[in-house]
Amino acid sequence: MEQVTIPAGQLRRWRTPQEVAALAQRARRREVLTQTMIYVLLTLISLPIVVPYLWLVAAAFSERVSYGIIPSGFTLNNWRFLWVANLGFVSGTAGRLPNIWQVVANSLVLAVGTAAIVVVVSTLAGYFISRHGFSRRAGFLKGALALQAFPGITLLVALFILLRSLNLLNSMLGVILVIAALHLPFALFVMKGFFDGIPWDIEMSALIDGASRLRAWYTVLLPQARNGIAAVAMFSFLWGWTDYIYVLTFVLRRSSWTMALYLNSVIGEYRFADYGLMAAVGVFYMIPSLLFFLFTQRQLLQITLGGTKA
Repeated sequence: MEQVTIPAGQLRRWRTPQEVAALAQRARRREVLTQTMIYVLLTLISLPIVVPYLWLVAAAFSERVSYGIIPSGFTLNNWRFLWVANLGFVSGTAGRLPNIWQVVANSLVLAVGTAAIVVVVSTLAGYFISRHGFSRRAGFLKGALALQAFPGITLLVALFILLRSLNLLNSMLGVILVIAALHLPFALFVMKGFFDGIPWDIEMSALIDGASRLRAWYTVLLPQARNGIAAVAMFSFLWGWTDYIYVLTFVLRRSSWTMALYLNSVIGEYRFADYGLMAAVGVFYMIPSLLFFLFTQRQLLQITLGGTKA
């Protein structure tokens, strides 16, 4: 009779309850250790990002910043720019800062106007390019992509001459059109990717039921692309809200300042820094962006590109 050798690990298939409990406990320990290492690694990675924001918030409510880095004391005087009209520059310098609420209104006009133009144009153009084949479409897409390779700052002189010839200097409309035009290629590619990911059958069903092309786009396709619209709206809002160079170049009136110029001017012409005031203005500057993100975060976390979740 042939002799059969049974591996040692198979000699006993059944384990005692004590052995099962010990194995489960070791598995839990390994899982806890793995999770702990992951959280420690994520904490170390996020510290360089989180610490500056924590310092900014702490300094915004501090009486002084010792050695230029350590906030101490508590005060609300750093937020005096909210209720003091035409706040002066830091003590010892000349000039006055414009009313903060006028600055906020200018910034909101710039951000919302940019977002509205970019969302509307990119949504319509992205749908057209995705659904309609036309001659030289590939060339158009390559040209739009190539525009993103050129820094917008290289066009400052040409844009200045163009806006002056159109009588749009010192006009928020001119800045809105410039920012929207420079960022439209990116938004166009994003929206095209979303429309590419929507099956033709959905649109065809609406057309068969009697809907027009425009109605099918509005009632059927736009809800399917709402995550992309939220992403484009978020980015375009931030492009307008945080812009500095174009407002500085094309808007010369102090009454048309935006928050970026206001924050830059908190440091006086002699560079005497009031860290508390700077931090408070910085925190105030971030609030609209955070609120806008909170309203759109659900869509942003479900972004799909080309039908695949990112």
